[in-house]
Amino acid sequence: MRRSLPALIAPLLCLFALLPDAAIAARDCRAPAAVCESRSQGTLALIERGTPLPVLVEQDDFAAVALAAKALRDDLAAVGGAEAPAGAPPKQAIIAGTLGHSARIDRIVREQGIDTGGVAGVWEAYLLQVVEHPEPGIDRALLVVGADRRGTAFGLYELSRRIGVSPWTWWADVPPPRRTELHVAPGRFVDAPKVRYRGIFINDEDPALGNWSKATFGGTNHRFYERVFQLILRHKANYLWPAMWLPRAFYDDDPRNAELADEYGVVIATSHHEPMMRAHDEWSRHGSGPWDYAKNADTLQRFWRGGIERLQGREAVVTLGMRGDGDEPMSEETATALLERIVADQRRIIGEVTGQPVERTPQVWALYKEVQDYYDKGMRVPDDVTLLFADDNWGNIRRLPDPLARRAGGYGVYYHFDYVGGPRNYKWLNTTQVERAWEQMRLAWAHGVERVWVVNVGDIKPMELPISAFLDQAWDPEAADLDWIARYPESWAREQFGAAHAREIGDILTRYTQYNARRKPELLDAATWSLLHDDEADRVIGEWDALEQRVLALAPRIAASHRDAWVQLVEYPVLASANLNRLYVAAARNRLYAAQGRASANRWADEARRLFAHDAGLQRRYEHEVADGKWRHMMSQVRIGYTHWQQPERNVMPALSRVDVPGRGVTGVAVEGDARGWPQPADSPRLPPLDPVGAPSRAVVVYNRGAQPVGFTAKSSQPWLRVTPAQAEVEDAQPLELAVDWDSLPEGEHEAVIAIRGADRTEVYVQVPVRKPPAHPGARGFVKGDGVIAIEAAHHARAVAPAGGQWQVIPNLGRTRSGVTAWPATGASLTPGGDGARLEYPLVVDAGGEVEVRVALAPTLDLRNRGGLRYGVSIGEESPQVVTMRLDPTPGDPDFRSWERAVIDNVHVATSRHRVAAGANTLRLWLVDPGLVFERVEVVTRPRPRGTLGPVESGRR
Repeated sequence: MRRSLPALIAPLLCLFALLPDAAIAARDCRAPAAVCESRSQGTLALIERGTPLPVLVEQDDFAAVALAAKALRDDLAAVGGAEAPAGAPPKQAIIAGTLGHSARIDRIVREQGIDTGGVAGVWEAYLLQVVEHPEPGIDRALLVVGADRRGTAFGLYELSRRIGVSPWTWWADVPPPRRTELHVAPGRFVDAPKVRYRGIFINDEDPALGNWSKATFGGTNHRFYERVFQLILRHKANYLWPAMWLPRAFYDDDPRNAELADEYGVVIATSHHEPMMRAHDEWSRHGSGPWDYAKNADTLQRFWRGGIERLQGREAVVTLGMRGDGDEPMSEETATALLERIVADQRRIIGEVTGQPVERTPQVWALYKEVQDYYDKGMRVPDDVTLLFADDNWGNIRRLPDPLARRAGGYGVYYHFDYVGGPRNYKWLNTTQVERAWEQMRLAWAHGVERVWVVNVGDIKPMELPISAFLDQAWDPEAADLDWIARYPESWAREQFGAAHAREIGDILTRYTQYNARRKPELLDAATWSLLHDDEADRVIGEWDALEQRVLALAPRIAASHRDAWVQLVEYPVLASANLNRLYVAAARNRLYAAQGRASANRWADEARRLFAHDAGLQRRYEHEVADGKWRHMMSQVRIGYTHWQQPERNVMPALSRVDVPGRGVTGVAVEGDARGWPQPADSPRLPPLDPVGAPSRAVVVYNRGAQPVGFTAKSSQPWLRVTPAQAEVEDAQPLELAVDWDSLPEGEHEAVIAIRGADRTEVYVQVPVRKPPAHPGARGFVKGDGVIAIEAAHHARAVAPAGGQWQVIPNLGRTRSGVTAWPATGASLTPGGDGARLEYPLVVDAGGEVEVRVALAPTLDLRNRGGLRYGVSIGEESPQVVTMRLDPTPGDPDFRSWERAVIDNVHVATSRHRVAAGANTLRLWLVDPGLVFERVEVVTRPRPRGTLGPVESGRR
């Protein structure tokens, strides 16, 4: 459907308009049906002096329309502070109805000559338009006209969002703003979704959501699901896979569940491994014998027939196929022919029960895990069945169709924000960068995936931000461009908290998610962040400390009305994540210091215990103090103490060590890059080399092994190396500052020794190698230091775009800064070289020789099954080397371990070897296969130990 420029602008303006405390400019009412506080020519008052317009719908319209109208009435009353007056017929009103199902709307459309183009006959389309004298007795009205029941409902829910009511008003306690005046602009606004089915999957719901729903509603019954339906519809989504962890069964547990879903207009389906509208647990209730079609086909057919019969004509999407019992793979002996027979028999049952051609019942075949392999090996289903592709459970889509391929049933994607399985469960907090989900789903849309977008959201909370982003993108993927995702966190923060602090809150949410995404909390342990290399642990904790301070500084400025939402959406996730990282670093320090014999090891053990207790305290505040205890149990997912993929039964304190501390002071020395404590018998510590670019100093620490202070002296053997302090008394630890007089030092290799002598007669001689590289005057680019040149991919000096395309920088995507990708990503593969598409990075290398180029990429999978994704690398005038990234989530596959490492680290590092000349060089990354996202480049000139994230970006001259 093609829309006018004002129609395209209107949703964007309204996303920003009338949010809590937002400053609304008069220009906001230029777009058709935009809502603003100021009255202007032709506007209609939705709320005037605190009194809202009545919302009128006919009794013979759909229940979904009546429910949406009630929600809008309640929202208008909450915003205005009063209900619409009852009694006398109104002179102005909001009139809503469905074409062909509301006599009133049909009459107004006919008599007023309302243009229903782009609405009538269009799936879930709606029209908003101010109309003069729509019927006798009403002077003016805002018409909400829907093509079908959800179209009308979405028009009403869209108005709720435009007047400032967040979709999270109940689920995150975001209060509606108070406004005494709201006006809607004249003009015609038409909208409709681009993706047909857009929704969520509630999964992995114990212990958090499961116990919370039991305490709040008595279980996952219709009272619970009513809140879920409202959340979905307020996002203008329409699709749900209900909670299904044992012993839950949507239809069987509460017959009112299905009835209420139908009344609200929410399309119910079942998850990827629950065929024929049957929940997993129902087999133990109503089935008998093995879950094995080869041995028990008749019983399974009766079981499945009951699932279709139970629909009673309600709207649904039926999952076909069969996995092993409990979402396990089918046996290796399962033949494709048997699976095709299963699908054929299921379709026969659907046709027999419905009495209609089977293609009239929407069906999906989920290509999940091993089922994807069956598809790759040639298994096929009828053309009217939607092929539901899946990610790898970690946010990387496994396969997409040829963008030119078409099938009657279309294509879908099943995505994950939550997962139970290897290499590790992740269920506690949001670890999905909205930028990565957007990038993957943009690829899906570009490849023709327009029928189903469904995402596993775990407990729903605390996935609020990515849920909104996913469903908003699904409504109109074409409008969700690069600028849209760059602005989204701030826009979403504005919708929840108002304009005053939206930019700061949006950036806090972006940083917290980025930090959590580089290593999910459940994957953290004491070895994650290095205490020995690249200053990594201090860098990571420094980032979390700074982010926490931003949260604590902003907290007093958040309005009291929004404090509950603030804690849920911002404060708890940041503080709890920061605390968890501190806990593991404290445990790491304890273990390292105990091995070195430091007296402070015991203090770090105490600090780790304090942080472990603080985690529980933060959880108690969320569950017992926020919103008067509304969210009890909701943060109870286990997150501390994992040792393999499955969670422990409860949070487990990391193992700690204690040391026996002598009463007198005892001198010890630690040096950068070495876990040992010194002195050691017949050996001396040696620092990694110092250089003026990447390592102008190194860490040397004099520490105390005893309970009493101990004195020491430190003296350099060379005049060009200054050591401070030259003497001191140490209670805990004293870092030494090393300063090289680089101006007096000639180019080349040098060495000094620092003699450290303790008052207890301990002596340690630290060897200090120093290298001053050649200056290479006139050479420009990123300069080698500490054996490496590290460059963020976005910091290219030149970008040569592919024909008809462009290089795009996706802000914040990845572990350190951003990602760079070529767009569009549906074209043919390119041959690298010549004047082909490439990114160029200038380098300054002090000496010629062989180097290793490490390219960090987002862990994108081989979407088209072509044997991997390729790019090219060259330095100088050499021919490009083609490097292939192969990642496969199938256990036993040769590339499974590479995939496992990539999702643990949230990055894949591919390597190649090259030769460089001394001085200036140019590194080129060549585009070969579309879909890759470059994050970082490292040129390594000598073997060097590294932490999880690698070194900081090199300097540039």
